Order: sequence, then structure tokens, then C-alpha cells
Amino acid sequence: MSNGHVYRWIESPQVSAYARAGNPLEMKMNQRIRKHVFDQPFEVGLLGIPLSRSSISASAASEFPQALRLAWKYFATYNIDLDVDLNDLAIVDLGDIRMHMTDVFQCHQNIEAGIQEVLSVNPPFLPILIGGDHSVTCPLVQGIQKHFGNGSIGIIQFDTHFDLRDPGIWGAANGTPIRGLIESGAVKGEHVVNIGLHGYYNTYSLKQFADEHQVKYVTLREVRKKGIEQVVLEAIGYLTKQVERIYITVDMDVLDMAFAPGVPASTPGGLYSWELFEALYLLGRQEQVCAMDIVELDPNRDHQQLITVKTGAHLILNFLCGYKGRGKKETF
Repeated sequence: MSNGHVYRWIESPQVSAYARAGNPLEMKMNQRIRKHVFDQPFEVGLLGIPLSRSSISASAASEFPQALRLAWKYFATYNIDLDVDLNDLAIVDLGDIRMHMTDVFQCHQNIEAGIQEVLSVNPPFLPILIGGDHSVTCPLVQGIQKHFGNGSIGIIQFDTHFDLRDPGIWGAANGTPIRGLIESGAVKGEHVVNIGLHGYYNTYSLKQFADEHQVKYVTLREVRKKGIEQVVLEAIGYLTKQVERIYITVDMDVLDMAFAPGVPASTPGGLYSWELFEALYLLGRQEQVCAMDIVELDPNRDHQQLITVKTGAHLILNFLCGYKGRGKKETF
């Protein structure tokens, strides 16, 4: 790499499926995304977080960063629904945060240090963080907080679960990241907005913890009554008055299992794909949104048609379409 800089916590992608750019009117995402090179400016950085040993249920979500790289060839840079072309957005693949083979605690330390490293040695950019299981959100948010060093951070969480299990009992697992952030003081409970809770997948004790710590949450039944756009705009309106920055975390189990079969904790009765697509577009437009992650997508469980992997890619692209429209008036 130029300038003699070598990342301490980041490894180059194990799979490289990117192609040379061609006709700008025919561009695919695997032609738009390029390998990260120092001294070359960029606006968006994709960073893999390949950890799933900390999952309560068996999971190969650690394989998603590689599966995503192979899936970009299926997507044009242009979205006809939004009439947005990402062809002129500078997007790089930063690689993956280095993981320890067996030590989850060391992996979490690497994640916290890794996100700080890429933020500190590059000009400001928008991080898109590709998990991995949901445990990775805790060290990612802690690392972002330490990098900025000032101002509070809020979380908009799309999830079937609270993720408020006790780390003292469960460890640093994928069921504990939000509680870990609250108990560490990195995020206040009242600065968390969870969207998509439904069904029989949270114990009453977790609701009690959420209420005691003033966690805000909108059940899926409420989402359907209000509509996803209103729910997201209310969450944005609430948090922008409370915090300096907003972090988005998308647990793919918030989707109905019919639309996301490649999810370890998939459930019936979740969000529809189009609802989450719309939500991510709206959030991408918000100036205070500083990063997003996407977690709990196991490509080994996916159908041959890559339903869930393609859905995850679509979510990221809708978020980037929103990001490209920041500061511009919505025209439709």
C-alpha cells in the first residue's frame, strides 16, 4: 500500500469479485465498488466483520461478507424505483477486520480497534459494516464513540428481539449487544429505538429491562397500523433532538422468514422486504446517521436463488441511494 501504511486490524478481502468499469450506462455494482487504495479518496467504505462464534444459535453469518462480494454482480448501479444512480458514488471495499480463531473477547477487541483504525487513518467517510452476528454491534458502536470522542450516539435497531440479555450470564453474545452498550455507558437506554419486535420471541423480563432503562420500541403490530415511513420518521425526529449521531443496526431476523430464509433465528410474521427497503432509504438521507451495520445473515442457510443475500445487498444499496440524496429535497 502507498505511504507504507499497513492496517493492523484489517485484512484484504479473501474473495475479490470486482470488475473493471465499462459503459457508465450499463454499470453493475461489482464494477462500481473498488478495492481500497491509500491516498485515493472515497465516500463510502464497506468493512466486513466475519464473526459468528458468539451466536447463541448455530450460525455461519461470518460468511456473509464474502457472499456479498460475490453478489454485487447481480445489481445495476441504477434504481428505477428511486430514480437514483450510484455510478458516481466512490465506494471501496476496505476488507475484513481480523478475527481470532477461537477467542470471542479478542475478536471484539479487534472490532473496536479496527473501526477506530479505518476511521482515523482515512478522510471522513460513511462506514457500511457487514456482519457477522449481532454481537459485533456493541464493539463497533464503542469504537465509533471513542473515535469521535464527543457527543452522544443513538441507535435505531431493526430486530425481532430486544438483544437485552444479560452479558454476565450469556457472555458477549448476539443476544446481548444493546444491553452491553447500555451497561457500559456508551449508549443511554432512552437513545435506543427498536423497530420490529413481534410474536413470542422475547421474555417478559427483557421487556421489564427495556422499560426500566427507557428503551423506545415499536412492535410490528404498531408498524402495520402507522406505516413504516411514519414510524421511521418519528424515530428520526425523536433521536435527532436527543443525540449528535445515529447508528443504524439491521438484524435480518426482523424480516418475515418467507423473505429471509437465510437467517439463523428466522420467525414468521416479520417485516416485508419492501418495508425494510423503504426504511433504509429514509435513514440513508439523514445527516446525523453516521454508520450502519447488517447482521445475522447466514448464506449457508439461504436458498439456491440467494434470496437473503440479495435482500441484504438491496438494503445496503437503498441506504446508499438515501445517502446520495442527503441535503436534496425529495421529489416524489
